[in-house]
Amino acid sequence: MAIRLFFKRANAVRAGALPVAVIVWAGLTAGPSAFAAEKPRAGSNLVFAVGGTPPSFDGHRETTFAMLHPVAPHYSTLLRFDPQSYPKIVGDVAESWTVSKDGLVYTFKIRRNVKFHDGSQLTARDVKATYDKIIFPPAGVASARQASYAVVQEIETPDIYTVMFRLKQASASFLANLASPWNFIYKADILVRDPRWYEKNIMGSGPFVFVEHVPGSHWVGKKNPDYFMKGRPYLDGYRAIFIRDTAPRVAAIRSGQALIEFRGFSPAARDDIMKTLGNKGVVQESPWICNLTVTINNEKKPFDDPRVRRALTLAIDRRLASKALSKISLAKYVGGLFRPGSEFAASDAELKKLAGFGDNIEGARKEARRLLKEAGVPEGFSFSLKNRNVKEPYEVTGVFVIDQWRQIGLNVNHIQQEGGPYFDDFRQGNYDAGIDFACDFMDEPDLQLIKFLSSDKSTLNYARYKDPVLDDLYEKQSRETHPKKRLALLRQFEKRVLDERAYQFHILWWQRLVPHWAKVKGWKITPSHYLNQDLRDVWLAE
Repeated sequence: MAIRLFFKRANAVRAGALPVAVIVWAGLTAGPSAFAAEKPRAGSNLVFAVGGTPPSFDGHRETTFAMLHPVAPHYSTLLRFDPQSYPKIVGDVAESWTVSKDGLVYTFKIRRNVKFHDGSQLTARDVKATYDKIIFPPAGVASARQASYAVVQEIETPDIYTVMFRLKQASASFLANLASPWNFIYKADILVRDPRWYEKNIMGSGPFVFVEHVPGSHWVGKKNPDYFMKGRPYLDGYRAIFIRDTAPRVAAIRSGQALIEFRGFSPAARDDIMKTLGNKGVVQESPWICNLTVTINNEKKPFDDPRVRRALTLAIDRRLASKALSKISLAKYVGGLFRPGSEFAASDAELKKLAGFGDNIEGARKEARRLLKEAGVPEGFSFSLKNRNVKEPYEVTGVFVIDQWRQIGLNVNHIQQEGGPYFDDFRQGNYDAGIDFACDFMDEPDLQLIKFLSSDKSTLNYARYKDPVLDDLYEKQSRETHPKKRLALLRQFEKRVLDERAYQFHILWWQRLVPHWAKVKGWKITPSHYLNQDLRDVWLAE
């Protein structure tokens, strides 16, 4: 039933009727209307599970849920998406805002009752320092989303509670980009002393104050009594427990050691949990703005040859992957650079014209072997595939891809790593090929395509290539306001990345399944596991 609803909503999205699809699956004892009728209860501590460990604590630098889920409750952002009516944008520390008629100046008024956890006032200066770090990072400071704010010319603070962003040209996606859940507001005085201080320390203005972090074990936060929203948060505190493997994480939910895991489980794990919880559990489901990609180090031989990269993508049977992996994994939907069902996605007919996305896998593999031979790659050529040691869906997808490559005579060693070494190796180019991911908080192309820009323009491009054609197409689509003309530019961009140059390529898009104890209230699923994680509205019915 949920799948039928998804495609029904997806078709509506394509027709422009809905900006995004969100599904709340059948709860066994209470539906969303029942949740809305309940009165929040203050007190109690929420325990939730996290399937990874934070590489650092800096939201401006990191890209993984393993950092965001335990750390986000400590911070405020300028804007946020309203989880009750996604993708509506509401203010967080911004009380109000205006946009100039020419779309070049965004002016924000900052709330006057927001304090950092050290008791100091949060002002426009802190917001400016935060976005200066994100958009214009000093030497030696990593900013994962710098490229998505290339449209910003400068940031001004005309007074203590006013921030102005001046743009080089109008941008339809700019306001939504400011609602990024990664853009934690940091304290300006700290950034002046050490712009990398937040990689190892916590000091925000969010609903929960930092208590302790025991690496590999847990993370604890307690209620911020001075939080700017009166009556929030409802919880006295929270404890995030780190459990890497899926089976013990499922067991933790079943036993009540943890009440929820916010990222999502496979269909089998969902059923396993609900079989135990019965009428004490509910499930929330949604399509997911997430996929796994194969990233190839374009600087290494023989992967610097586009014939070799094209052979790698031709060898993968994505239609089979969808059928096989969806039974054991949350990976499911075949798609290109945009989430299947989104208004920007290629049609199935368009997709089948791209290398590796067609129906004739035998013909595709024959062509792959020809290309490898033409490129001088010997039969039995060996290389390594680096991957995260996160079972769902990284490990199962890595195993599947390696099996596909063996069918064209390649011998691949699967190397799985903890988050810190994994991200370091990708950033430094210390790999041959790897299972990477593209997850974010909205479908907007200005955000979704950042990963595929030239490596000197996007720190997220781990494939390490430079392509001025792609960079130019990105600029053109970003400025194009006519929907059909923009779609045409997106198809050109997609064909160049996935087919003509095969720099890096998608495997499958995901479906988000979150089974949890019914007594967890006030949390609503969105199409992104990065959103709605500050826990300020969450409460426990006990």
